[in-house]
Amino acid sequence: MHTVLVLGAGKIGALISGLLAESGAYEVCLADREADTAAAVVRAHGLPGMRALQLDAADAGALAAQLREQPVQALVSSLPYHCNAVVAAAARAARVHYFDLTEDVAVTRRVSELARTAATAFVPQCGLAPGFISIAGGELIRHFQTLRSVRLRVGALPQHPHNVLKYSLTWSTEGLINEYGNACEAIVDGQLTEVRALEGLEEIEIDGTPYEAFNTSGGLGSLAQTYGARCESMDYKTIRYPGHCAQMRLLMNDLKLNQDRATLKRILENAVPQTLQDVVIVYAAVTGVQHSQLREESYVSKIYPQMIAGRLWSAIQVTTAAGVCAVLDAVLTHPEHYRGLVTQETFRLPEVLSNRFGRHLAAGSTKDLSGDVVLSGAPGRQRS
Repeated sequence: MHTVLVLGAGKIGALISGLLAESGAYEVCLADREADTAAAVVRAHGLPGMRALQLDAADAGALAAQLREQPVQALVSSLPYHCNAVVAAAARAARVHYFDLTEDVAVTRRVSELARTAATAFVPQCGLAPGFISIAGGELIRHFQTLRSVRLRVGALPQHPHNVLKYSLTWSTEGLINEYGNACEAIVDGQLTEVRALEGLEEIEIDGTPYEAFNTSGGLGSLAQTYGARCESMDYKTIRYPGHCAQMRLLMNDLKLNQDRATLKRILENAVPQTLQDVVIVYAAVTGVQHSQLREESYVSKIYPQMIAGRLWSAIQVTTAAGVCAVLDAVLTHPEHYRGLVTQETFRLPEVLSNRFGRHLAAGSTKDLSGDVVLSGAPGRQRS
C-alpha cells in the first residue's frame, strides 16, 4: 500500500485523491488550509483509505512537522504555483517523492535546483501543459533520426461558448493569467529564445472546427532543454476559439491589467462562468527525417468530461489528475528507476495511456489526424 499526501482540495486535488484512493493501492491524506474543504471532499468520495487534514502548506514549519509525524512516500502539490518552492523544499528535507502541476518557469527552476543530488524523485509539471503534452511530444520525437520542427498545442475549452471571450474558467484563474502574462520559451532558428505571450497567432482547424492558437508561458516544459539542440523550431501555443486572443490582448496589454493581476482575476471570476461541459484538445506534431525521408507524425486527442466514482468530472480535471496519478504510479511502482529531477518526457506515451490512471487520457476520441489538421502557413505534410 502506497502512502501519499495531497496538498490542496480544490478542483484537481479532489480528483487526484479520489483516483488514488479508489484504486485500493493507495492510502491518501488530503490536506487543505480549510478543514471543511478537505473534509467535504473526503465525505463526497466515501472511500476507505482516504482522510482529511487541515494544513497550511505555505507554513514550512507546519508542513515539515506533518511529514515527520506521519511519513508518506510521496507528496503531491495541487496548490497554486507560487506555493511549490516551499513544498518542494519540505519534500527534499523529508526524503519523499515530489510531484506538482506548475506551469511557472521560475518555480520549476527552483524545484530543479532542489532535485540535484536528491535521493528521491522530483517530478514537476505533471499537469496537462506542461505534462501530458510533453509526454506525447517526447514520444513522437523518439521516432525521428533528425528533427526539423516540434509544435505543441493544447486547449481546455467550453463545448458551448456563449460569452465574448468564448471561454469558461475550467481551472486556476491565477494559473491562466500567469500563462497569458509571462514570457514564453521557444526554439527559433535552432536557438532557445523568449517570445511574448499572446503573440504568434495562427489559425488551426481540427475535425472541421476552426480554432486559433497563440503563445502562452510554461507549456513547453523541459522539452526545449532536452531536445532543443537537435531542432530548428519548437514552440507551445494554447488553443482557443477565434477572437479570444484579441480580447485578452485588450484586457492585459491595452488596459494594462497584466500589471494589476489581482484586478484582472476579480474581473474574470466575476464575469466568466465555470462549466463541467468542456473539452480538452491535445495536439502534437513533429517534422523530421525518418529513413532518409522528410516526414511528419501527429498525435491528436479530444477528451470530454467523464463519470468517475459516480460523479461527473470536467475534461480538464480528468486530464490533469489522470496525468499526475499515472506518473506518480510509475515512480512508486519502480522507485529504483527514478531519482533527482525527472522530466515529463522521461515517461513513454504507451505506458502512460495503458496505466490504470492514464487510461482516462485515452478515453476521448484519440486518433491520428495528420491528414485532417491544418495550421495556417504550415508546410505541406507527408504521412508516414
